[in-house]
Amino acid sequence: MKTKDTLLEALGIEIISASEQRVEATMPVDERTRQPFGLLHGGASVALAETVASLGAIKSVDIEKEICVGLEINANHIKGKKDGIVTAIGVPLHKGKKTAVWEVKIQDEEENLICISRCTLAILPKA
Repeated sequence: MKTKDTLLEALGIEIISASEQRVEATMPVDERTRQPFGLLHGGASVALAETVASLGAIKSVDIEKEICVGLEINANHIKGKKDGIVTAIGVPLHKGKKTAVWEVKIQDEEENLICISRCTLAILPKA
């Protein structure tokens, strides 16, 4: 997966493992990912969640013929985080021919829930 010159590189997102059944990625909580009050930005958490869901969905399609793009995402920001690393773990809830739905939990180093997200992806023909 290309990460150079992408949002993943800008936010410091690192893919730990990826399969069609589970994706794990980390992201630092630092000057790139904090909002002005010093907490992890909700948008950074959403970007991490969509990255994990998209990568998982891509693992279930023929990437020579199809792409996966975000269609809808929601996120509940449960707990604030000021520094360190967060880990996102995503699992599929639905894998269809035209859509996929993934649940992504973002936790801190002590496995405290920081954010939970559900992402629906559209599976489209490659142009």
